[in-house]
Amino acid sequence: MLRVEGLSKAFGTTRAVDQVSFEAKPGRVLALIGENGSGKSTLMRLLAGETQPDSCQTGINPQDVHLVHQELLLCPHLTVAENLYLGSSTGIKFSPRRLEARAQAILIDLGFPEVDVRQQTSDLPISQRQVIEIARALTKNRPIILLDEPTSSLTEADKSKFYGLVRKLTAADKTVIFISHFLEEVRAVSDDCVILRDGQVVASGPLEDFSDQEIVRHMVGREVTDLFPRSDREPGEVVLKVENLTGEADKPKNVSFELRAGEVLGLAGLNGAGKTELLRTVFGLRRTVSGSNGGRGQWRDSVGFISEDRKLDGITLPLSIAENTTMPTRRGLINSPKKVSQTGSNWIDKVGISAQSPDQPVGSLSGGNQQKVAFARLLHSECKLFILDEPTRGVDVGSKAEIYRLIDEAAKNGAAVLLASSYLPELLGVCDRIGVMNRGRLVGIFDAKSTTSEELVAECVR
Repeated sequence: MLRVEGLSKAFGTTRAVDQVSFEAKPGRVLALIGENGSGKSTLMRLLAGETQPDSCQTGINPQDVHLVHQELLLCPHLTVAENLYLGSSTGIKFSPRRLEARAQAILIDLGFPEVDVRQQTSDLPISQRQVIEIARALTKNRPIILLDEPTSSLTEADKSKFYGLVRKLTAADKTVIFISHFLEEVRAVSDDCVILRDGQVVASGPLEDFSDQEIVRHMVGREVTDLFPRSDREPGEVVLKVENLTGEADKPKNVSFELRAGEVLGLAGLNGAGKTELLRTVFGLRRTVSGSNGGRGQWRDSVGFISEDRKLDGITLPLSIAENTTMPTRRGLINSPKKVSQTGSNWIDKVGISAQSPDQPVGSLSGGNQQKVAFARLLHSECKLFILDEPTRGVDVGSKAEIYRLIDEAAKNGAAVLLASSYLPELLGVCDRIGVMNRGRLVGIFDAKSTTSEELVAECVR
């Protein structure tokens, strides 16, 4: 049993973890629930020995712990097999062929035979990189497994395989601690829960004792009654017209659609179906092979883009909130540091960023607040077309509600929004129409009010 008593950690004046105590039992899954910035990831790093606590009455041996990080920590220049066994203490005599055979057996057992263990990891899509990070847990013989947002890039089908992995771990009497911002995932795998707010435990116990509404209330300290706000909005003129668009490697392939001002058009599809490739081709980040892109989206033409990987190409982590928000704008740079800071402060208030000051580095913010900064940058530049790829990936319930509000307000104010997401409730709650991508093609567009998750999934897999 993992028993923690009085665990605390402060960074300057911020108490990230404050006198946290709980128990996690072998053969059971403990869900660690809380908003971004509540202390969950810091707590995980403390348990794994990556960060030293200020105080803790119970010693934890880091050699007993394996942590699957929220942010992927793979070596991009190594192969899949090499990443799986990097740092392993299994005593395998190094042989590329033997390593690859072992790695392939693990991936087949997990239900991912399509992953090429000889491929360089940097060439894999983000969903398969997430699988590799999870699979590493099976190469370590450690009694405590920590899973920090392990499903953030997985499809529904891949998540089912992940649930099978968790069952394998608990059947082997492992102690599993699991973080997810999706309550349906928490309920699918977890037995117990600890709910954090502002670094402190505010509730704990068997998961079945808590309703979803109670969990959310404990997380955010208030009632969240309207997760998907939707104002009255009428589609206007056509902002984006795509005709027979084909991109590199046939993703997208012969895609046509129109998007109007004041409308939110969603894109559903399995990982690899071509959602991301379509968005990046429309914005001009991937080459158009044939077809028309409606004038090709560009920053200078009032088109804004948010990437599915915000830390790679969405924000600049060392720069401040104010600098990320105001640089660049379509109208050029703001040369006055005072004005930059003042503008950043205004956007902190407008989009609800939780920060100490506009001069705070974006890298020090939680994932949800980083995503709000990325959104504020588009709002500051008065974009008329928003292209959003997985805008709430790795974002807590409270921050999701804020981002949904920003999307709704942008559409209400006349912007057009093209939104790709792997989370069907998000698409059904936010969008006016939902297109389904399958093998690079747009196989249909559905009215969000009259379609169902089951109908969308059927189109995704047919």
